[in-house]
Amino acid sequence: MKSRVHPTYKTHYRVGNWRAYECALVSRGDVTLWLSPEARAAWIVPPSGQPGGQQRFSDVAIETVLTLRLLFRMPLRQTEGFVRSILTVMRAGLDAPDHTTLSRRSQLLDVVHNIPATGPLHVIVDRTGLSVVGEGEWAATKHGGRGRRGWKKLHLGVGRSGVTVAHVLTEATVDDAIDLIGAAVGDIASVTADAAYDTVAFYEAASGRHAQVVVPPITTARGVGAWLTPSRSGSGVGAAGMSAACGGMIVG
Repeated sequence: MKSRVHPTYKTHYRVGNWRAYECALVSRGDVTLWLSPEARAAWIVPPSGQPGGQQRFSDVAIETVLTLRLLFRMPLRQTEGFVRSILTVMRAGLDAPDHTTLSRRSQLLDVVHNIPATGPLHVIVDRTGLSVVGEGEWAATKHGGRGRRGWKKLHLGVGRSGVTVAHVLTEATVDDAIDLIGAAVGDIASVTADAAYDTVAFYEAASGRHAQVVVPPITTARGVGAWLTPSRSGSGVGAAGMSAACGGMIVG
């Protein structure tokens, strides 16, 4: 079948250093798993003394097992057996959560993101739409018609290191992400976004965090309004600067 990709846009990559390339491929399978004494001590939740069912495994245990699942791309049942075999070989005296517990606890697991403290954050903001399918969607697909469907907006803030430093889920009618700026932990040096965030509320939220705003003006802008603060940098960024600032944005 003839390729539909234009020859100009095909990328030809040739390995120049085979020795380093082969060593890198071998290192991908070199996995060393170490369970710290703190993690072992926090693996099992102590009895709370309250009536009713008690959680057996802590959030640390659930997060550890789910991390291994993500790393090795395994289903929940295989993850359960994999972790159980590792704990047996390590003689840790611990049991692995079953796949049902992993599925249930993963829905409400509160993961703490360890953001490296390397100075003020330079945050790139973007958003994407999420379709929420409701009751009757299967019948509508099978027999025609429309089911219940709604939309949510997921606003993401990513730092220079590529780590997500803030995320906010809002209604579809929310145009800006003022709550996202407030959710970012630490000092913010600058906030970069596209023209969809060229709103008064967004600039005010960024000014409240003493952050410089790098946002291009919307195409229908007719000039600088009275709300424009010195922290706004969109209209003062040159062509090269704007290309560098907006080149790493997330595509929603």
